Amino acid sequence: MRIVVLAGGIGGARFLRGLKQAAPDADITVIGNTGDDIHLFGLKVCPDLDTVMYTLGGGINEEQGWGRADETFHLKEELAAYGVGPEWFGLGDRDFATHIVRTQMITAGFPLSAVTEALCDRWKPGVRLLPMTDDRVETHVAVELDGERKAVHFQEYWVRLRASVPAEAVVPVGAEQSKPAPGVLEALAEADLILFPPSNPVVSIGTILAVPGIREAIADAGVPVVGLSPIVGDAPVRGMADKVLAAVGVESTAAAVAEHYGSGLLDGWLVDTVDADAVTRVRAAGILCRAVPLMMSGLDATTQMAREALAMAEEVREA
Repeated sequence: MRIVVLAGGIGGARFLRGLKQAAPDADITVIGNTGDDIHLFGLKVCPDLDTVMYTLGGGINEEQGWGRADETFHLKEELAAYGVGPEWFGLGDRDFATHIVRTQMITAGFPLSAVTEALCDRWKPGVRLLPMTDDRVETHVAVELDGERKAVHFQEYWVRLRASVPAEAVVPVGAEQSKPAPGVLEALAEADLILFPPSNPVVSIGTILAVPGIREAIADAGVPVVGLSPIVGDAPVRGMADKVLAAVGVESTAAAVAEHYGSGLLDGWLVDTVDADAVTRVRAAGILCRAVPLMMSGLDATTQMAREALAMAEEVREA
C-alpha cells in the first residue's frame, strides 16, 4: 500500500510514528510543510521537516516534541553574549549542526528536496520525506501591535508572541509563485490513500494545499482522502490552532474544520468521542465521519488512531 501523508510538525510527526506501526509494510511518503521555515543567524531552519525527521529517526526531545534530545545551548548563549538575536527562538547546539549542513548544501546549489533526502540518509526515518516545495514560502501573520497593523513571521507570532494577540490574516508568502517539489505530484498520483493527520489546518496542511497543483492533485487522485481532527472538545489538542482558524473565519470545532477542507477534498473525517455530536453535521456536508479516541497519549493510542484512519479508508472505498 502506498500512503501519502501531509504533515506539519509535532502532531503530524507523532501520528506518523503510529502509522508506521499500524501499516508496517506500507510505502509512506510524507509531504512536509515548509511555510514555517525561517532564516536565523544566516541559516535556513526547517522546523516541521526536522521535527518529522528527528521524531521518526529517534533523535527528538520527547518531552517538548521538537528539537533534539540531550540538547545543550552553548552556541545560543555565546551569540546572546555578543548581542546577536533573536533570543526568543531556541536553537540548540545539536540542532545547529543540521541547519549548517542544510544551508551549506543550499548555498552550493542543491534544492531543498535533495538536501532533505541527504539529511534523512543519516536519520533513516523509514518514510520518504519531501518538502512541499523547493521554493521559498514563509507564512506571515497580520497582527496589531502597539496600535500599528503589521505582518510578522509565523514563528515570531507563535514563539515570541505566543499567539497572544488576534491573528487578522494568515498569508503563505510566496506560495502562489511556488511549484511542488520533485516527487510530490507523482506520489499523490500513485497513492492508494492520502491522510491528513491532526496537524494545524491553516498553517500546516493549509499551507501545503496553497502550493499550486497540490490541492488539485489530491482532489483528482481518485483514492480515499481521510483526515483526523486536530480539534477535540472545541479546542486544539496542542498549540493555538484556534487563533489562526479565527483569522480565516473558521470556528474552532471538529465539524467546522472538516467543512473548511470540504467534501471536494475530504472523503472521511475522524472526530474524537467527545465530539460525537459533530458526526451528523459532517456527514451532512458529504463527508463520511465517525467518532473514535483521538488523543495521542502514547504509541499504542496513536497506532490505534492510525488503524481507525485505515479502516475508514476501506469504508470510503466500499461506499
